[in-house]
Amino acid sequence: MKTPFATGPQLEAIAAQYPTPFHIYDEKGIRENARHLKAAFSWNPNFREYFAVKATPIPAILKILHEEGCGCDCSSLAELELSARSGVVGEDIMFSSNNTTEEEFRKAYELGSIINLDDITLIDTLIQAVGKAPEKLCCRFNPGGVFQLGASRDGVQVMDNPGDAKYGMTRPQIAEAFRRLKELGTKEFGIHAFLASNTLSNDYYPALARILFQLAVDLQKETGCRVTFINLSGGVGVPYRPEDPVTDIDVIGQGVRQAYEDILVPAGMGDAALYTELGRYMLAPFGHLVTRVIHEKHIYKDYLGVDACACNLMRPAMYGAYHHITVLGKEYAPCSHKYDVAGSLCENNDKFAVDRMLPESAVGDLLVIHDTGAHGSSMGYNYNGKLRSAELLLREDGSVDLIRRAETLDDYFATLIW
Repeated sequence: MKTPFATGPQLEAIAAQYPTPFHIYDEKGIRENARHLKAAFSWNPNFREYFAVKATPIPAILKILHEEGCGCDCSSLAELELSARSGVVGEDIMFSSNNTTEEEFRKAYELGSIINLDDITLIDTLIQAVGKAPEKLCCRFNPGGVFQLGASRDGVQVMDNPGDAKYGMTRPQIAEAFRRLKELGTKEFGIHAFLASNTLSNDYYPALARILFQLAVDLQKETGCRVTFINLSGGVGVPYRPEDPVTDIDVIGQGVRQAYEDILVPAGMGDAALYTELGRYMLAPFGHLVTRVIHEKHIYKDYLGVDACACNLMRPAMYGAYHHITVLGKEYAPCSHKYDVAGSLCENNDKFAVDRMLPESAVGDLLVIHDTGAHGSSMGYNYNGKLRSAELLLREDGSVDLIRRAETLDDYFATLIW
C-alpha cells in the first residue's frame, strides 16, 4: 500500500484554493532524501549529486536541492538558463547533451559548467563555439551490446541495451577523444555512462562503477590524461508498484565504495571524485498528481473520467507505465471495482490506469496519482489545446506555495499569428 504524503483533508483544502488537476511536491521528503544520498557517499570527499533538471525543471525544486548541496545536470539551452536563474552556476552545472549546438556550448562555457561530450565529433563543434578546449571536460562512454545483471544479490534482474542507445562514444573513440583534447589543452578529464534505466537492484551502481573505474584506470595509462572524476549518471529506480523492491542507497553506496577501493585506490587514483545525476530517485516519490473524478461511464468497461489527462502525465500513455492511485477517503475500503481511469484527450491511450482494482468511486472523489515528482509535469504537452496545470510545494511547516501557475488560454495562444 502506498500512502500519500498529504492527508485527504489537507488536499481537499488545497484543491479549494487551487483547482484540480495540480502537481504537488513534498519539501520534507525531498530534503531528507538528498541528505540520505549525500550520507551514503560521504566516504568520497568530493562526491556531488547533479540533479537531472529534465526530470523536474522548477526553480523552487532546484533551489531546495542546491541548498542540500546538489548541482544541476542540464541537457539544453533552456535548462542551462533555468539553472543559472535559480542560482546554480559554474561547476555546480554538468552539461550533458547530444546533437549539441554551438549556442548551447557557448552558454555552458559562459556559465563555467563542466561540459560532458557525447560524441567525438562534438570536439570540433565545441572548439568552433568557444575557441578552445576547456581545461576540465568529461566524455560519455557507450560500451555497446547488452548490459545485464541476471543474478544480482537481491534477486532483481537488470537488463538494457546500450548498443541501441544514441548516446556516448565507443571504446576506441573515447581514447582518441582524450588524446586529442589533451593536445588542445584539456588538463582534467572525467568519464560518464548510463547503462540501464529505473533499476531496482542494489547491484546496478556497483556494477556500473566497476566498468567505469576500470575504464578510467586504462584510459589514464593509455593516454596519459589525468582522470579526476567519474560520473555514475542515473538509473537508480523507485518502486512504482507497491510490491516492487525498494533500493537501499546505503547498500549501493557501500557497493560502489568496495569497487573504488578494489580498482581505483591500487591504481593511485584514490582522489577521484564521484558524481551522480539522479532524477527519478531524487524526486519521483515526492510528487503527486491530484485530480478529481468528473464523469463515470459504463459501457463494455467501467470508466472513471478525471480532470487530468496524459498532457499532465504522459508516462502511462507513452510507456504503459504503472502509477499507483489512491482514492482519498477510501484508503481502507476494499478494492472491489475494476476501472479504467481516463482523461479527456481524443486518444484512446489517454489512461492513467487500465483494469485497475480500486474502491468503488464516484464523481467528486479526489484521486492521488503517486510517484509523479520526476518526468511528470516536465513531459507535459498541449495536445487538444490542453493547458499545463499548476504546480505546488508542500512546505515542511504544512503551508503550500504556488511554484508554477496554471497555464491560461492566453499563454497557449501567445505564439500564434492571427
